[in-house]
Amino acid sequence: MADYDYDLFVIGGGSGGVRAARVAAGEAGAKVALAEEDRYGGTCVIRGCVPKKLMVFASEFSDVAEVGNAYGWNMTSGTFDWQNFRSHLNNELDRLEGVYRSLLKNSGVDTFDARAKLKDKHTVELSDGQTKTAKTILVATGGRPVRPDMPNAHLGIVSDDIFHLETLPKSILIIGGGYIACEFACILHGLGVEVTQYYRGAQILRGFDDEARGLIAEAMRDRGIDLHTGTNIVQMGLASDDHTESGPTGSDAAMGASVQQENVMANDGTADEASAGRGGPIWVKATNGRERVFDMVLFATGRDPNTDDMGLEDLGIEIGRRGEIVVDEYSKTAADSVYAIGDVTNRVNLTPVAIREGMAFVETAFKDNPTAVDHDLIPSAIFTQPEMGTVGLSEEDARDREEIEVFCTSFRPMKTAFAGKPDRVLMKLVVSKETRKVLGCHIVAPDAGEMIQLAGVAIKMGATKEDFDRTVAVHPTMSEEIVTMRTPMRTA
Repeated sequence: MADYDYDLFVIGGGSGGVRAARVAAGEAGAKVALAEEDRYGGTCVIRGCVPKKLMVFASEFSDVAEVGNAYGWNMTSGTFDWQNFRSHLNNELDRLEGVYRSLLKNSGVDTFDARAKLKDKHTVELSDGQTKTAKTILVATGGRPVRPDMPNAHLGIVSDDIFHLETLPKSILIIGGGYIACEFACILHGLGVEVTQYYRGAQILRGFDDEARGLIAEAMRDRGIDLHTGTNIVQMGLASDDHTESGPTGSDAAMGASVQQENVMANDGTADEASAGRGGPIWVKATNGRERVFDMVLFATGRDPNTDDMGLEDLGIEIGRRGEIVVDEYSKTAADSVYAIGDVTNRVNLTPVAIREGMAFVETAFKDNPTAVDHDLIPSAIFTQPEMGTVGLSEEDARDREEIEVFCTSFRPMKTAFAGKPDRVLMKLVVSKETRKVLGCHIVAPDAGEMIQLAGVAIKMGATKEDFDRTVAVHPTMSEEIVTMRTPMRTA
């Protein structure tokens, strides 16, 4: 039997990689090492879920005085202090990174603050010049936000940059219609930024339930977000530059621009990202011909897996169209000794899923208990204002599969209706006509994420509509509507 430095070497110190490392070491008794080139905690803890949710909380205080006055409190609106908030935020992220480091240390995991790549199927080469061998290697390098391939794209920022801004802009254009774009549109609007959002599709939040995403789009516009669907950016540059003669646009390359023009665009789009958002006001031209100037542009147009320059393809490991590592149901790659979990595999890109995949990997590789992760019926939340919580099939997906009944209601919730606000919420169940099982649940409401976690338990267990009906309502709450809807609104 070959001798290795470690039983397991994990590349990536995000939530999935850290969980796999410490469980393999602490529960399976494996000798484990982990390498991380940036901060421990990964996207979720350092530049994703956690700081974003704290910004959501901060943004929700903007209308406290308005609502409080309706309830009899003599309140005046204050101003948001970004520097004060950012200081507290950085302290919290430092604390959480320390927790992650301590978890690894207390589990007996050796850590290397360095970039790692695969030299062969059992050898990892570190950026500090060291090489380490391991019987098994786990790649958990996550993903990264990407900019579009267009001239001057470097002038815009991406989601990672939001948390490092020295000051908030007075105005911002957000490009994209996914959950990251919509969440930051709501966050920044709540913090006092004038927000405009362009999305090239017909409706934001593609892939989610149509009725739910329609309500969110309506709410965003009602709150003052200047949301434009069917609209994209075609040119951008510094407002101080002369834009009377336009060169090739981002769409020219796809429509036959010359090779020379394409090379110019590629060079412009890969300029120093350190200058992102710092060049002054940005001039933008949209597909509808309108030209505007914004203090900042945020690209929320997608994320790619972190697989560049890792030596994967040299080992015969298959890489997918988006750059993802292709794995089987047990997270194993084409190389028997190499596994991959989390966003780098581009399966279900959610932190709790990466953690589940990490635990399943340990069961498979170190506990002789082959375990595949169940990626079906995963609850999720979108932290817009109002939030969306969802689990299971949308109405559109469900009706393509079988005959369904749709139970839904939309109403003004008690708290904000009393204050005279127009806010509306949605409660929706998609039910199989044949089995009576609840195929999907979609909630648009304040704290929808908290509600959908509990609804997800029932739906994962295979609850029927009649099971929901037999549950006594908690009154007065918004969520009681989930168990009091008796008549379907429509069938399909």
